[in-house]
Amino acid sequence: MLIDSNLIIYATQPAYIKLHRWLIKNASHYSAITRLETLGYPRLQEVEKQAIATILDSLEMLMMTEATLEIAINLRQQRKMSVGDVLIAATCLEHNLPLATANHIDFEKIADLTIYNPLNDMTV
Repeated sequence: MLIDSNLIIYATQPAYIKLHRWLIKNASHYSAITRLETLGYPRLQEVEKQAIATILDSLEMLMMTEATLEIAINLRQQRKMSVGDVLIAATCLEHNLPLATANHIDFEKIADLTIYNPLNDMTV
């Protein structure tokens, strides 16, 4: 399962300890764009950076390939999406992985993409 950037950020917050545990147990991958989105935030405090890096280091990062870019181009021609979201979705499709995200609305109209929101199944 590929983890979206928003869940990585949430999982570093004390209020989301159940999500953090779920992520450790169920997550396997993240897109390289997630590393940029999470660690590239300009006002990131050192403690936040460490927490995010710890989670990312426990997962396998999937790099963008030509196939990722072609899938992303095709998706973006079909509907308006942010560059980050379209690359994350394309990475999932290329590797046949479901996407765990709290922003299911951003991805729900993408054919063949399985979406799961773990926050729906837990009280945080």
